[in-house]
Amino acid sequence: MAIKKTLLEIVQSILSDMDSEDVNTLSDTLEAQQVAKVVEDTFYNIVATRDIPEHHSLIKLTSLSDSDCPTHFTLPENVKAITDVWYDKSDLGTLEYSEVHFVAPETFLSRTDNRSSDYVSVADKSAGTSLRIGTTQMPSFYTSFDDEYIVMDSYNSSIDTVLQSSKTRAMGDTIPVFSQTDAYVPDLDATMFPYLIAESKSVCFSLFKGGPDPKIDQAARRQKSYVQNDMYRNKMENKRPKYGRR
Repeated sequence: MAIKKTLLEIVQSILSDMDSEDVNTLSDTLEAQQVAKVVEDTFYNIVATRDIPEHHSLIKLTSLSDSDCPTHFTLPENVKAITDVWYDKSDLGTLEYSEVHFVAPETFLSRTDNRSSDYVSVADKSAGTSLRIGTTQMPSFYTSFDDEYIVMDSYNSSIDTVLQSSKTRAMGDTIPVFSQTDAYVPDLDATMFPYLIAESKSVCFSLFKGGPDPKIDQAARRQKSYVQNDMYRNKMENKRPKYGRR
């Protein structure tokens, strides 16, 4: 059974296989620090290119809190993508969340351009073009024109002057922060640790020992194949594509 390891334990394992000097802390040698940096880079390569179940979680969108852009949001820096968005449409804070559906930019423009009343003209952040944003009801759909700003179609100006971060709820894929400390445990499921270690070890041999080790490369490929087929610990439903910020 795979067991999670601290960064120090991972570095010690790699140094041992490279016949390098043993360390008791990452700061003991320059080589230990270099190996730790390789582990960090490998970690980010793994989480950036895979949908890892434990990194899919609830998040809140960040409101611009700008009356000139009352329905504009951004995503927190550590969010890689969102899959679902809801907004609390109650007027008394009773948590009546309703889904706000993603639509393509062209569809968003087509729907909002048809408004002839009860709207304000809002300049889009990416190109400055005018958008007709509704003012009498809570949002029902959203889009992004530049993959940076999220724009919702309407807000109820009698309740809020701008849409609120506190009233949003979204599901998204996040990127955890890696810490260069002895006791840090990389934020991965235990089954992915052998792959992280094998891939890091392969890079270290290539960088610091003049070339890859065939057996280590073979182990890294084997672990990569395994984690791609067995990432979920819970039974998952068949998933249909989600179209959001990616």
